[in-house]
This record gives sequence, structure tokens and C-alpha cells, in this order.
Amino acid sequence: MTASYIPYHPEQQQLLPSALQDWLPLGHLAYFINDTVDSLDLSAFHARYAAGGPRNQPFHPSMMVKVLVYAYANGVFSSRKIAKKLHEDLAFRVLGAHNFPAHRTIRDFRALHLTEFTELFVQVVRLAREMGLIKLGTIAVDGTKIKANASRHKAMSYGRMQTTEIELKAQIAALVQKSISTDAVEKDEPDLDIPAEIERRAARLVAIQAAKARLEERQRQSDAARGRTTDDERKPKDKDGKPKGGKPYQRDFGVPAPKAQDSFTDPESRIMKRAGGGFDFQYNAQTAVDECAHIIVAAEVVNTSSDVQQLPMVLNAVKAHTGATAAQVLADAGYRSEAVMAELATTQPDTELVIALGREGKELVKPRDEKRYPRTVAMAAKFETEQGKADYRKRKWIAEPPNGWIKNVLGFRQFSMRGLKKAQAEFKLVCLALNLRRMGAMQMG
Repeated sequence: MTASYIPYHPEQQQLLPSALQDWLPLGHLAYFINDTVDSLDLSAFHARYAAGGPRNQPFHPSMMVKVLVYAYANGVFSSRKIAKKLHEDLAFRVLGAHNFPAHRTIRDFRALHLTEFTELFVQVVRLAREMGLIKLGTIAVDGTKIKANASRHKAMSYGRMQTTEIELKAQIAALVQKSISTDAVEKDEPDLDIPAEIERRAARLVAIQAAKARLEERQRQSDAARGRTTDDERKPKDKDGKPKGGKPYQRDFGVPAPKAQDSFTDPESRIMKRAGGGFDFQYNAQTAVDECAHIIVAAEVVNTSSDVQQLPMVLNAVKAHTGATAAQVLADAGYRSEAVMAELATTQPDTELVIALGREGKELVKPRDEKRYPRTVAMAAKFETEQGKADYRKRKWIAEPPNGWIKNVLGFRQFSMRGLKKAQAEFKLVCLALNLRRMGAMQMG
């Protein structure tokens, strides 16, 4: 006796068109993103097309925003892959509503609306606060390095720039000399397009000189921040310009180390240490996460590897986004700074800081000079109490999961666009998508 199966007729056509929404289950993330984006103010997106007239028919900004946000919430960052998903993935088709923009259109829309996506992140943070998902009782701040869209093979050290510059100048001079040689001398030489060779080497020389200038300017700023002056003769001096003790500086003012590198593809990225060993051109992404529902309330990107000076910037962003300051802020030892704690005591006096003074599990040399480091000494005393230890223990499970979700769940480990401003906007788009994913999951729960 043959088995009896549920009818299966893939070749059968439907007599009436079906609604795409019938194919997605209730509570799907696509529905939540669709409804949430509809509730946001997209007037800034529409403003770009207001003067286009009736003949100009771009894709609807609301549809483009929904598709991009949903794509980022599901770890799809490539414009080509998003365009492909609009044909193959049902949730993308529901949000696209039978619109199929090409990958160039998606790429250009994302690049043109960086400021608008930044504002959209703020709107979502405020929406989360209205929903009661942000309390600002305790927030935790953390930084993570994300690879820039730059190749290590298209970079050069300062020392190599100096030697290559000399070589290129010699080659250009030789080619110019050769170009004015007599025809009799050149007739036995192999064919060579001398003007094209000169132009190619000249372009290479200009690129190297520009990179050298960037490294030198960066070094001048760094030296000036350390209190150095152009006439210090490599000798440490105090604020009054008088010599003080200490080893002499290794290089003149504004001269970078021979190993200092600059990228030709993304000059604003910086060489930073990679987790697990090695170095890459990266950006330093900073997040502030609220304890209540792990919503990211601030997302900033800098091209400085150190976290020390970033805390005021992040907390100012929290205040700007939410209109309030947090009652308590948790941060690891990377943010430890007497000057920063003194600044925050003035600008945000109602916020309690809990900043580690050393790595967890390692013996800490406690500060003793209360006159010179009063806030550091007070922080050390706080960590002697059970309450201080209990407060700081919350940092790991508040601050670190969102960074783990960004890198391991969404798979965002490298920026798609180049330049600091574009990286800042793209990271806000990633955090906006992650927040909506988190809010959608909590709504279902």
C-alpha cells in the first residue's frame, strides 16, 4: 500500500495573486523594521529629492532605508549582496515591495545620506527611551577596533618613503635626460613611452610626498601635545622653556619614526594592534550601552588607538542623544585618566564614575600622592569596597555583548567606506540596525 502524502504540486500556478506578507510569520523582524521606520521622521531623506520635479522618479527613500537597515541587521553589508537579496530573499522582497534597485543605486543612496543615517540613529535611541528600554541608571562604555577599508600592501613607512622619493626623482631626471637625447642614440634602444613613464613616476612621487606630509603633520601635532617646540634641540623643557631632566628626544620636532606608516587607500585610518596579534589599518569604535536592555545609546568612531581621552566625547554624545546624563558610568582601565575624571567632575557632576585602575586579576600599584592624583586615589578607595567591586563587575555583561553581536552575529568586521566621517556614519547605521533588532526581539518576548 503506497504512502499518502500532503498534496505537493510545485508546477501548479496560483489562480489569484498572493500577498508577500502571507509568507512571513507574525512577529518577523522585517515587520518591526517596516513599522518603526514608518514612525520615524524621514524628511531629511526626502529633502534631497524635493527639487527633482515629477519627471525625476528615484526609489522611495522609505523603502531604501528599510532595506538597508534590515540588511545591516542581518549582516548583509555589500550593496551587491543586498541587490541580490531583493530578488531571492522573501523578507527583503516584502520590504522592497517589488522594487529592485541596482547595487550602484543602493551604494550611492548609502553614501549620499550619511548625515541622515546619523540622525536616524539618534531618533531610534530616543524611541527606545520612550518605550522604556533606556533608563540611564547605569551605562558601560567600551571600545573595539574595526578594520578600515584599506590594504596593508598599499601603505608605506616613513623611512621607505624617503628612499623611494629619492629613487623616483633620480628616475624622472634620467627619463627627462633620455627624452632630449638624439634620435641616433635612441634608435638602438628598446621601445619606451618616455612621457607616459615620466607621468607615472611623477604621479607616484606626488602620492608619496603627500603621504610624507601627512605623517609629518601628524608628528608635529603629537610633539606639540607633548609640550615640544621647534627649537627644543631635542632636549626636554618645562612650560617656561627651561631645560628639565630626562633623556633627550630621539628625533627633531615633527620628524616621524622611520617605521611610522601611512595608507594610500584610506589616509585617515591608523595602524592599530589587532586582537590575536599583528597590526592593521583600523578605526577605534566607541559604544555606550544602557544596562536596562543593552541598547547602544552612543556610537562614535575615532582614529586614535587609545581610549584614554574618549570618555568625555562618548558621554557628551549620550547627553545629546537622550537629553540626560547617566547616573553611573562603568569603564575599564583603558579610560583611566586623572585629567578626564577632573573634567567630567565639572561637566557632569551628577554622574558617578567607576573606572578600573588596572587590568583585572593583576596586582595594582595603588596611587599614593593624593595632592597630585586626588580622583585616582579616591577611585582606588572605591574599589576597596564591596559596592565598588559589585558595580564594576556589571561592566562586562553590559558593554561587551553588543560589540560581540556586532562582530560575531552581524559579522561586521570591516568598514565598507573609506574616511573617518564615512566610518562614523556607517558605524551608527550598524548600531541603529542592532538596536532595532534588539528592540524587535524584546517586543516579541
